[in-house]
Amino acid sequence: MTELPEGLARGEDGRPRCWWALSTEEYTAYHDEEWGRPVSGEAALFERFSLESFQSGLSWLTILRKREAFRRALCDFDPERVARFGDGDRKRLLADSRLVRHRGKIDATIANAGTLVSMWAAGETLRAVVAAHAPDPSSRPRRLDREALLALASTPESAALSGALRARGWRFLGPTTAYAAMQAVGVVNDHIEGCWVRESVELERTGAE
Repeated sequence: MTELPEGLARGEDGRPRCWWALSTEEYTAYHDEEWGRPVSGEAALFERFSLESFQSGLSWLTILRKREAFRRALCDFDPERVARFGDGDRKRLLADSRLVRHRGKIDATIANAGTLVSMWAAGETLRAVVAAHAPDPSSRPRRLDREALLALASTPESAALSGALRARGWRFLGPTTAYAAMQAVGVVNDHIEGCWVRESVELERTGAE
């Protein structure tokens, strides 16, 4: 079996994947089935952006393992329902050991839900704002290997997206978190060259445009 380039690892099924995908079963499933694949529904986008905000300062594995608890506690990330949360709901979330009990992140999630509902009322969607900040293909690395991917913690486009959403009232969403969300929802395809998922994701992204 040929040796894989740096940044790729072969799973038990023999397929080459991005190196980070094989440390746990949760990462493998997330890498293969979700990461980089286009997301268009407003609640689904709100979920991904919220989870990336909760992840700030933590490992993504922590968030993956708490994801179902977040969904139950946050009404499946229905923005209209979360926007109506009051003090009792905040206390409930802060007391729930299954969640990330960070007051700032919880308050931001509730406030962001309200902001998103206000955006809808103004005729805007989160999907449109995110799509408007997709990078020009010419600005992307010529070849996306491990080194190039690690250098993409934030980009001018993610800084612009962060600024655009923060100007609308969005909280706890800096350029690095915004870029992680862009990766997660398929605005960019950051599966590195040679990963078996990369081509599949690219076909989905092309079809979604």
